[in-house]
Parts: sequence; C-alpha cells; structure tokens
Amino acid sequence: MGFDPTTLRRDDYGFFGPDSPSWKIWTAPTAVIGFQRAVVLEHFDPFLTAAVADSQGIYSNPRQRLDHTFSYFLLAAIADGRTAIQASEHLMQVHAPMTGIEPITGQRYAANSPETQLWIHITGWHSVLKAYEVYGPGKLSPEDELRYWEECAIAAELQTCKPEDVPRNRDEVRAYFEQVKPRLCTSVRAEEGMHHLLRTSPRNGAGITYALGSIVLSLTTSALTPMWMRKLGRYNVPRIVDPLVKIPAKLVVWAFTLFGSFGLIKAAPFIAPMAGQILKQHLSKELPTTLETITPAQARERYSLRGKRTQVAEAS
Repeated sequence: MGFDPTTLRRDDYGFFGPDSPSWKIWTAPTAVIGFQRAVVLEHFDPFLTAAVADSQGIYSNPRQRLDHTFSYFLLAAIADGRTAIQASEHLMQVHAPMTGIEPITGQRYAANSPETQLWIHITGWHSVLKAYEVYGPGKLSPEDELRYWEECAIAAELQTCKPEDVPRNRDEVRAYFEQVKPRLCTSVRAEEGMHHLLRTSPRNGAGITYALGSIVLSLTTSALTPMWMRKLGRYNVPRIVDPLVKIPAKLVVWAFTLFGSFGLIKAAPFIAPMAGQILKQHLSKELPTTLETITPAQARERYSLRGKRTQVAEAS
C-alpha cells in the first residue's frame, strides 16, 4: 500500500474530526502498544491464522506487513474520506485471493469474510483503547467512550463487516468477545505467528531496531492480555511482572507526550515508517479544503476507484 503523506487530508476531516476520541486515541503513543496486542490476539481466530500463515508475508517482511496494517487503521481513523475509502478498497483487493481450507475445522476461510474482518476490526479498536486507558491518560468519560465505539462502528463500514454485528458500546464489546470465545484456539501456526510478533528476530529482514522494539513492547502488551489468553498462546508472562512493567511504561508514554509531535515523529519511523509519515502529516495540522466530516457512504460515492476500474476494464 503506497501512501503520499501530502494527501492525508486534501478534501475534508474524514469521518470523525479533530474533536473526536478516535483522533486522540489512534494518534497517542499508546497506539503502538495497542496495535501489537491486537495483531497478536488476532491469531486466536483459526481462520485468520490460516490466511496469515498461507500468505507468509508476516514472516518474510514483518516490518512492512505490520506497518501497512497499522497505517490502514490510522488512515481509517484520521485521514480524509478519499484517502480512507481508497485505502480500504486496496486492502480488500489484496485480501481477495487469500482463500483456502482452514486445517483445524476443515472449513473454507477467506480473508475478506465478514466474521474475520469483524474480529480484526474489534481487536484493533479495543486494544488501542485498552492501551490508552492503562498506559496513557486513563479512561474516557462515559460520553467520549460511547462516541468512540460509535466511531468504531462507522470505521467498520470500510470493511466487509455486517453492520448489525458491530458492537456499539462497551457492554456489546464484552458480549462480542464472549460470543466468539468458544471458537478461539491455538495451533502450531498460531503460536508461531504470535511469538514471531512478540519476539521478532533481526535475521528475518526486520532489522535490529524493529526486533528490539517488538521485544520491549511484548512486555507491555502481555500485561494487557488476560491470563487465559497468555496460557493458551504459550506466552504466559507471570502476573507479578505486570505492575513492574506498567509504571516505567507510563513514564515512557508520558515522556513522548511531553515532547509532543517531536517525540512521536522521531520514534515512529523506527518501528513503522509509513505510519510515521502519516503521524507526521497529521501533527502538522494542515487544514483540508473543506472543514467538515463525511460518512463512508459519501466517501465511497465520491471517491471509489472500484467503479472506475470496472469501466476501464470494460472499455479495453
């Protein structure tokens, strides 16, 4: 997924705008912690694990693969409508050929299936909020939290999720996790993926800075993860370590917040170069042409490239 940082907000404020909790939470230093937690937890879904394992991208080039995924979440949250909708269409196109037979259940998987996309979406938005609450400023007000989950549901419109299945408050999020819990499991391929993300080796092309970053982050993400999940994934860091990690992690986050945009811009490229470009452009606070928000439906109607590709194909 290519990204021109000058196009982050050409037209409008996207779907949420400057006063939204989504802008605040997805651009906080804690978002990196939450994102690692999300991509690790995603492996508990056997259908997603099958898609990741069969594509192999996370193993051959983990830095780029995860940078692109993190960048997509950022674009959905803070980019203008044109950038966000075209990024989502590109992602769906990349996922389209990722189908096959999931070996545990023997059922067919598809990376673009509504159930898989919802699992990816909710684990991402939930994990980033969780990291913000534990290592950042703390819990949102009841009004902001309700708005955050409403914005999460709006962002889900960019994927194949069924609108009626998307949780819209904390209680519905808890109910969703209880509903999917019986199908969550681990496997050799799931553990390989999780451990690869938590303890990335510099020998696989990720580089020293990324490898060290993943190991340090793994201590903070484990502290955010229920013990039953840690045991299931065989990365059960003892609970006694959790409070020892939380205090220094909060201090590091506070330091990044203290230095504002400078600290965040300098740190992000070492782990996620494209996401760093997006954050740099976001923090420059350049105004879009129109100071308004739009809906995903409006963005799709105005800026979708899918219809244009079909027209070109038919003409040729």
